[in-house]
Amino acid sequence: MKPLHLTALLPAELCEFVAALGEPPFRARQIFAGIHHRRLRSLDEMTDLPKELRAKLGERTVVSTLRLESRFLSTDGTRRYLFKTHDNLPVETVFIPEEHRDTICFSSQSGCPLQCTFCLTAQLGLLRNLTAGEIVEQIAIALNDAYGVGVRTPRGTNLVGMGAGEPFLNFEALMKAIRIMSEPSGLHVVPNRVTISTAGVVPRIRELATIPKRPHLAVSLAAPTDELRNQLMPINKKWPLKELLSACKDFEKSLKPGERFTFEYVMLDGVNDSDVHARQLANLLNRHQLRAKINLIPHNPAEPLPYQPSSGSRIEAFREILESKDIHVFVRRPRGRDILAACGQLAARESSSLLRGNHVVG
Repeated sequence: MKPLHLTALLPAELCEFVAALGEPPFRARQIFAGIHHRRLRSLDEMTDLPKELRAKLGERTVVSTLRLESRFLSTDGTRRYLFKTHDNLPVETVFIPEEHRDTICFSSQSGCPLQCTFCLTAQLGLLRNLTAGEIVEQIAIALNDAYGVGVRTPRGTNLVGMGAGEPFLNFEALMKAIRIMSEPSGLHVVPNRVTISTAGVVPRIRELATIPKRPHLAVSLAAPTDELRNQLMPINKKWPLKELLSACKDFEKSLKPGERFTFEYVMLDGVNDSDVHARQLANLLNRHQLRAKINLIPHNPAEPLPYQPSSGSRIEAFREILESKDIHVFVRRPRGRDILAACGQLAARESSSLLRGNHVVG
């Protein structure tokens, strides 16, 4: 029988499991704090539990399921982790240190089914959805690597669901992981510190709008017309721009103070970055009366993708046109390009010969 993954359990579920073993509720609280607050990765490390209980749990459960295969360190301090699951599938996570906060970019799937033509992850196809526990583990391992086991972060942690996979095609596991991580007795990363990026899964955008405690939303556009978006992001054939932006408008109406809603636009040289495209994009958003910010993301090149990033001057001209149409714009600075850790580059590559950064085998 497959062992129960304790990291995937909410406190109430853990209490129920511990009660079934004939143990008091405070043992569940100890186990939860050990896994999530102290970020311990084995039962043997939980020395506050009786040896007999640890042995009993060891027969039926497991704390950690991800195995670190490789760790890559960029010249800008970014770290990329390549894990393998219990069934030997790749999972990637990126740790990005910044002056006022750290950001961890986590994956929701192994591979991705969406086939966006500018994303290297699409080359893998979908291998499977990750469990809530596998999502949470990525965060704990990255924090332990950066600061030491259980050491609190000095600057706070933001999470972004922008790694491998389409998060909204693994919605239930994703939202459960966010609930687990928000627990005050655990990691205590509240939904307001989490941003989830979707390529445009319309039903889940509408569902997210009904959830009171939810992460911030980012929607990847990449094109201002259905014709071009169909080519770049095949998901557009299922949920075209009119339907997508209608759902985005309804989501925007549900925003509470302090919530953010963002559009992302990857800048591809000679493909979607002309002045005409900028005016089309501004008109599209203004026509739907959307006030969300737009992040312009220079494409992160990687073989065998055929695209190159737009030049700095082209991005600046694009930005100026949007701003002239009262669109709030931000140009995102790429991080971790030299270790294939930047947006769209995750493809489970582990050969150090492909990288300029330092490679450490786990």
